[in-house]
Amino acid sequence: MEGKKIVVIDPGHGGTDSGAIGLNGIMEKDIVLSIAKEMVRLNKNTKSDFEIYLTRYKDTLISLSDRTRLAKTLKADLFISLHCNQSENPNARGVEVYVNAIGGNFLRESIQLAYVLQNQMKIKLGFESRGVKYGDFQVLREVTNHCPTVLVEFGFLSNWDEEKYFIRNDRLEIVALIMQELFKKEEL
Repeated sequence: MEGKKIVVIDPGHGGTDSGAIGLNGIMEKDIVLSIAKEMVRLNKNTKSDFEIYLTRYKDTLISLSDRTRLAKTLKADLFISLHCNQSENPNARGVEVYVNAIGGNFLRESIQLAYVLQNQMKIKLGFESRGVKYGDFQVLREVTNHCPTVLVEFGFLSNWDEEKYFIRNDRLEIVALIMQELFKKEEL
C-alpha cells in the first residue's frame, strides 16, 4: 500500500446555520459535528489505512465551495457529507443517502457506497431506509468527478423517536462506528 487513503467528512451547516432543529431544540449542526469528531477519534484509536479530515472541527460556518475545495486539494479518496432531516410531517422517518444527480466519474462507486450505507444503518440501527436518491447538492456536484461522494441524511429531527435517538452521545458513537466500519470495508 502506497499510503493512507484520504477520507473527507463534511459535517453540514455550522456557525449561524444550525440546519434542522429538533423538537427539543437539538441542532443538526451539533449532531453531525459530534458524529464526525467521533469518527476521527475512532480512526486514531485503531490501526487504520485511512486518514480522516473534517471540513470543520468546531461550530463555524464554512462555505460550500471551501468544503469541496478541501476534498479536491487533498485528493480525497472518499467524500461524505453528514446531515439530519426535518419535515412538517412528524411521522416522517428514516435514512436517505444522496448521490449526484448528473452522474460524474465516480457515480457507480457512489451508488454502491450509498446502498451499503443504507443497508448498514437499517441492519445495525434499525433505521428505516428511505432509499438512495439523486440530488443536485453543491457538495456532491463539485466533488463527484474527483472521488466517490455521498450525502447522508441520518434521520428526522422532527420525528420524536429519531430525535430522541440523537440526543444521547453513546448513540452518536454507534453511528460513527458504523460509518467508520463502512468505508474500511469499501475498496477505495
